[in-house]
Amino acid sequence: MGARYEERASRVDGAVLWTWSGRREPTRPVLPDGCIDLLWAGGRLLVAGPDTHAFTPGAALSGSSAGIRFAPGTAPALLGVPAHELRDRRVALDALWPGAEVRRLTERAGTADDPATVLEGIALRRAAGAGPPDPLTVAVAAQLRQGRSVAATAHTVGLGARQLHRRSLAAFGYGPKTLARVLRLQRALDLVRAGKPYAEAAYAAGCTDQAHLAREMRDLAGTTLGGYLDATGDAPEP
Repeated sequence: MGARYEERASRVDGAVLWTWSGRREPTRPVLPDGCIDLLWAGGRLLVAGPDTHAFTPGAALSGSSAGIRFAPGTAPALLGVPAHELRDRRVALDALWPGAEVRRLTERAGTADDPATVLEGIALRRAAGAGPPDPLTVAVAAQLRQGRSVAATAHTVGLGARQLHRRSLAAFGYGPKTLARVLRLQRALDLVRAGKPYAEAAYAAGCTDQAHLAREMRDLAGTTLGGYLDATGDAPEP
């Protein structure tokens, strides 16, 4: 049986549960999306921090795995660590939480038929004790996801540039300009997968033109748009 990736909605607000069955293609990149994941892979519980560039899983993460992907800005309150400390990193959960607790959770995930539901349960229990994420940074993510400029977003939420940058580092792992670029690239990819021509997708996502989108792909993904879609099998039908 070939490899298969599946997603489904989570009971955690804004989060997505995902599973990967089979071996992962070693050249299949994972693009930045502004999110933080709690995942089960290689018999361990890990946290995948917010990426600034495409990440290619190594051998330890190449087999079957499962995770819960938290919406931008929502994971730090659950994990108890600011997002910038996790930027571009994969961190063992026992480096963040008490070892005894993580060992119990690891055993539970390892014996479960669906490790993703175990991860969801962990997140729900943490959410009950941690309280809601910072509503201001949630609003920032929503504004930038809609294509608002960083300046307009700062004005809407009532923060100065330095305050917005500081709050964004803690919530997203990087500043609002980087988050805006990441979310814009994801919008463009969604449009291309839906069948829009590259130039139309670039403009609709907020790029100035197709060349702008190509530069963003090269910078954030390390490849071309066509190369990425071919590697992931997401290229639309002719």
